[in-house]
Amino acid sequence: MPHTLTEKILLAHAQADDLAPGDIVMVRCDVVMANDSSGPIAFRTMVEMGRPKVFDPAKVVVIADHFVPAKDVRSAELQKLLREWSAEQGVTFYDQGRGGIEHTLLVEEGWIVPGAVIAGGDSHTCTLGALGAFGTGLGSTDVAHCLSFGSFWQIVPGTIQVEFAGQRQPFVTGKDLILAVIAEIGVGGGRDHVLEFVGPGAEALTVDERLAVANMAVEAGSEAGVFPADEVAAAYLEGRARFAWEPVRSDPGAEIAGRLRVDLDTLGPLVAMPHSPGNVVPLGEAAGTPVHQVYIGNCSNGTITDLRQAASVLRGRSVKDGTRAIIVPATQRVYRQALAEGLLDDFVAAGAVVSTPTCGACFGGGNGVLAPGENALTTTNRNFRGRMGSGESRVHLANAWVAAAAAVAGEIVDPAELVGAGT
Repeated sequence: MPHTLTEKILLAHAQADDLAPGDIVMVRCDVVMANDSSGPIAFRTMVEMGRPKVFDPAKVVVIADHFVPAKDVRSAELQKLLREWSAEQGVTFYDQGRGGIEHTLLVEEGWIVPGAVIAGGDSHTCTLGALGAFGTGLGSTDVAHCLSFGSFWQIVPGTIQVEFAGQRQPFVTGKDLILAVIAEIGVGGGRDHVLEFVGPGAEALTVDERLAVANMAVEAGSEAGVFPADEVAAAYLEGRARFAWEPVRSDPGAEIAGRLRVDLDTLGPLVAMPHSPGNVVPLGEAAGTPVHQVYIGNCSNGTITDLRQAASVLRGRSVKDGTRAIIVPATQRVYRQALAEGLLDDFVAAGAVVSTPTCGACFGGGNGVLAPGENALTTTNRNFRGRMGSGESRVHLANAWVAAAAAVAGEIVDPAELVGAGT
């Protein structure tokens, strides 16, 4: 019986002879990830379950990224708990100054390989599908079970195949590709399904760009977003992967629940307007909106690719008076690479703030929350009311080129107006 990419991965990790969409299976984990937001609750639940030790220390990764640097006594206590628990359990722990934002970090550090199953205590664990893995976000109670037993219950999702056809136009990034998908199917259109990204446009994306696409699959309600592993993934994993792997692809004739085609030849930059990732409009319809804060970073768009795009706009220019710009490299490695390339100097010279890798401002946890009445343009993945601070603020989502251009202009503007039509 032919199977989709996702069905193949789940079947290889379940005690089942076969499976189909809608089946419920117990899935074995290759990696379990917890952070300073989900971890403490999961650790306490383990104690309540009578499970003092994790199932396999070599398969557990703990990352401090949500409240770093600690913003108050409570968040400092959370960091302390993570350090002590990780040392006691003998698991890998990435502290501030040594790690970064979890999803980018796991990929960068070689924990993610094609065909793997990753259970993460964060909804954007779907990002890991950029390398052909099945990564899914779980609640802290389910994470406690994964930490204890190395497995979780999963309803086998159907597959919606998204074909990216044609060639990308100037100033169009992975951010725009996934916004186009969400605009088409809505924020609930992927429920009980995975999004599988295929076609020449998908194959042309770098790993950084694939991370941006897979990251926001959950904003369409999807279980995960996956790219078939190919030469691009193999080149990225060379000398990096911690585990042996083989590429996994959907079989010809596998049951596909839905198909969507995105024409890149005609796709321009997009903006998700308040207060939903599904409230997507062409850049021109958002142009002229005043912007008080620009935020470039997050697990969606904090890669070196995003920072290079932002620097190409900010270099030799200044952040507009009355507008703030915050740049957040996703990991320490990205930070150091940006430093070596001179990008951080470009940002600081333009009047932007450069932060240590952190999730802080993205979810209103610190490092740049918004006041009532303020507009933000960000490269983050969610713009719900009150997501980044006041419930009376407004968050717009766009790519790094558009965000950097808004920082210079003080309003949403086409980056081509500042740097010309080329990329």
